[in-house]
Amino acid sequence: MIVAGHELEVAWYGNETASAPIVLLHEGLGSVSHWREFPRELAARTGRRVLAYSRFGYGQSDILDAPRSVDYMHVEAEAVLPALLAALGIERPVLFGHSDGASIALIFAGRYPQACAALALEAPHVFVEPQTVASIAQMKDVARKTDLLAKMAPHHRDPARTFWGWNDVWLAPAFRNWNITDRLASITAPALILQGKDDEYGSAAQVDAIAARVGRVESLFIDACGHSPHRSAPEMVLDATARFLAALPQA
Repeated sequence: MIVAGHELEVAWYGNETASAPIVLLHEGLGSVSHWREFPRELAARTGRRVLAYSRFGYGQSDILDAPRSVDYMHVEAEAVLPALLAALGIERPVLFGHSDGASIALIFAGRYPQACAALALEAPHVFVEPQTVASIAQMKDVARKTDLLAKMAPHHRDPARTFWGWNDVWLAPAFRNWNITDRLASITAPALILQGKDDEYGSAAQVDAIAARVGRVESLFIDACGHSPHRSAPEMVLDATARFLAALPQA
């Protein structure tokens, strides 16, 4: 479907329900197919319909043909996501975001406080940490020296542009000052944060920053888990998310 001037890959999972649907917001190198079976499992576990889409430059959506700007997550949260929701007739969804997707969910919820019912956030970023930059710099070497881009090919139309579009902007000097903590205090939606204790891309300081500014936050730190809890600990993520949503009175 065409959203904000670009063709975006969109997929629905589960049956229609009266409850707010869950919208999945993928990570910096994610896509619809990169979620694998998680959307179906999430729909089954929560009893809600689940929407996944690939952002511009990802998956089978239109290919990115220019460098990303430092504010690319703000653009996604404040322009593209609202347009997508409006086009699909979705009101007050639950936003489930992973990494970049979690940051986009937070920006959206801060900009439009009444527009989402709840947030489920895996490995969110609200400011740039040295360990994040170091890990992304390491990925640059991996992409140059291994078959990483070939492994990404099943999930993206142009894996090279997808990878470098993400990697280059995160390593840009101007990105060191990227910070969305000023958006958090206006968030009214309850939030569940799922953080791996061994996350190489972010520390507990990210969780602490959110918990200090958002009114209702539940945090789950997962042992022996890195940056992708839904892949490393799927049952724990599914159970926690289902319990969190079931406890919400009007979501």
